[in-house]
Amino acid sequence: MIGRILLQLAILLLFAPLLLGVITKTKALFAGRVGPPLLQPYFDLFRLWRKGFVISRTTTWVFLAGPVVGLVVPLLAAMLIPFGGLGAPISFSGDLILFVYLFGLARFFTAAAALDTGSSFEGMGAAREVTFACLAEPTVLFALLVLARGAGSLALGDLLGPQLAAQWHGNGGASLGLILVCLFVVLLVENSRIPFDDPNTHLELTMIHEVMVLDHSGPAFGMILYGAAMKLLVLGALLVRVALPVQTGSLLLDLLVFLAGLLGLAVLIGVVESTMARLKLPRVPQVLVGTTLLSIFALVLVLR
Repeated sequence: MIGRILLQLAILLLFAPLLLGVITKTKALFAGRVGPPLLQPYFDLFRLWRKGFVISRTTTWVFLAGPVVGLVVPLLAAMLIPFGGLGAPISFSGDLILFVYLFGLARFFTAAAALDTGSSFEGMGAAREVTFACLAEPTVLFALLVLARGAGSLALGDLLGPQLAAQWHGNGGASLGLILVCLFVVLLVENSRIPFDDPNTHLELTMIHEVMVLDHSGPAFGMILYGAAMKLLVLGALLVRVALPVQTGSLLLDLLVFLAGLLGLAVLIGVVESTMARLKLPRVPQVLVGTTLLSIFALVLVLR
């Protein structure tokens, strides 16, 4: 058990920043540029952690709690889902509710840290982030209910277990295809990616997540970036497990398929960001309501 937890944590801690590097490299290739090296996110994190703290005297402990909770939550959430052939280190009935609300807890503290600065600009980003998250949450819950119906269990380890392959070949294939699309949209929303947000923008009218963390710097900002990278990997692991429920019996081979799936997902995100424009803000709720309806339809398909 201890060895499995350490291996899962090592994959999460070491592999997460690489996904950001792959996305950036893919976007650079689409734009006809060489782009930064694949390991640039690691260099950025190392540079930030070598700097000192700059904290406004008007803020309280909440300002630092945001980055800390944002870093710890993906570590805890990663213990609830299987990475390839590695089973979930922690599994119990109903842990899917904990998985969803762990990220809700991180969002609460990030928004609270933004409000703690007293800046109306950061408050605007917090309001937008919380609004979109409320609209994305039902999609995730209905998608997990579809998986729960197929597995006959409310534990994430069972939902993402070997029975997924049989579901794809049986009557549940259409439902799994629908929730895969819905979960990919939620992945883009939750990780502030184009077309819903832009992690590189600094325009007041379009900023959502980035505006909430403008006042953080040095190691605190490094924790935010590292936590965001791990969140991308954990939510991506959910998608990859649904899309590639490979269970060969060889732990090494299953892990290689899982990691290849994550890299493929990062390339897909880079392609989407290179070929799509950012949506107007009023369009974002419409898309999220559409994914909720799709996930409800997928649930109806497995209940019929």
